[in-house]
Amino acid sequence: MVATDFDSEREFDDDRFRAHVLAESAAQKVVMGYFHPGQFIPVHAPDSDVAITVHEGEGIVREGETEHSVEPGSVVVVPAGEARGVRAESELAATLVTAPPPDDAAHDPVRRGLARGEFEPET
Repeated sequence: MVATDFDSEREFDDDRFRAHVLAESAAQKVVMGYFHPGQFIPVHAPDSDVAITVHEGEGIVREGETEHSVEPGSVVVVPAGEARGVRAESELAATLVTAPPPDDAAHDPVRRGLARGEFEPET
């Protein structure tokens, strides 16, 4: 069993959001995400469900064509295959739980979006 808290794991990256994998199995992956203002996870659509719970800060969570303004206590659940992304408006800390964990290839659009500095999906 893993037990921790956001303050113990808190670490930001100046270049991009930080995803600290807390636990991973064949069934799910639990990530603690830390974002400086303006940092983001580019919009992508992997074959896994995700539940995003905001613990501190404000931002936007994209679910398909809908952008949800989020703040502490917000929860957004996006089904598998639906486009999703996260963008911080302020310093943001969130838990992201995916089930099942996406494979490495599913994160190619994320890597390309980060390399280009683009939040929006590829066209």
